Amino acid sequence: MAVVIAALLPVFILIVLGVVLKRTLMRLDTHWNGLERLTYFVLFPMLLIQTLVKADLSKVPVAGVGGALLLSALAMSLLCLALRPALSRLDIDGPAFTSIFQGAIRWQTYVALSVSANMFGEVGLALASVAMVAIIPLVNVLSVAVLAHYAAPKKQSARTVVMTVVRNPLIWACVIGLVVNVIHLPLPKIWHEVADALGRSSLAIGLLVTGAGLHLEGLLRPSAGAAIGVVFKLVLMPAVALVLAVWFGLSGDSLAIVAICAAVPTSTSAYVLARQMGGDAPLLAQIITLQTILAAITMPIAIALVA
Repeated sequence: MAVVIAALLPVFILIVLGVVLKRTLMRLDTHWNGLERLTYFVLFPMLLIQTLVKADLSKVPVAGVGGALLLSALAMSLLCLALRPALSRLDIDGPAFTSIFQGAIRWQTYVALSVSANMFGEVGLALASVAMVAIIPLVNVLSVAVLAHYAAPKKQSARTVVMTVVRNPLIWACVIGLVVNVIHLPLPKIWHEVADALGRSSLAIGLLVTGAGLHLEGLLRPSAGAAIGVVFKLVLMPAVALVLAVWFGLSGDSLAIVAICAAVPTSTSAYVLARQMGGDAPLLAQIITLQTILAAITMPIAIALVA
């Protein structure tokens, strides 16, 4: 447990620093909007590409790690959809349901990659990146589809849903990194120097942006929807993922990486998507904030059980 907490501590310190900076030195939203766009469109995709380019995929259980997380996201999606009638009886409308849905299946990639790298170095980073290849396209497709059906004031066409997913820079980064890796495309030394420098900065800046985006208002009296979103993501998702991982025969570092990726809080980019497509953005902001705070307790437990 001490090793796990030591790996998590720098991550949560950076998130707290982001909260402090947002309230002191960098109060304007424009400061953080620029950093968020830089991280989302440049720094973080470069980290994914470079990690996948350098990864020795023959030595990592790609199918097991990716399969466990892929199936766990599908299982949580089906559970949310099955509970939709019951949730509506709790006065949870369509937009609120989409926020619970996103809160249950999406994951904070900055936190997952940072903790994986802190605990297992380059191998952990490669395994977590493999997990992202499996999970990012799926959760984006499902999130956009659910928002289009339950929340959008004007129903979105199939083409709009597809284009929203296709424009995701993280999906393209995964594709490019895998293609370069598989075909063994030689890259010049200058590429690796620039890519490594950009990639190293992405995690720190991403965690600061995550902290700046937290909404601390109303945390003492969370709504029923927020409580459901927290339980689904921090308790049910890790449990389902770990059962599937054990069923796939994973153990050691691979099993721990599944625990890390499944136990992280929901992605802050979900909030942006909710605002764009008519979801209940204030509820999702509350879910993200609660999950990020409580993950400091639940993540060490989930990882320590298998590490």
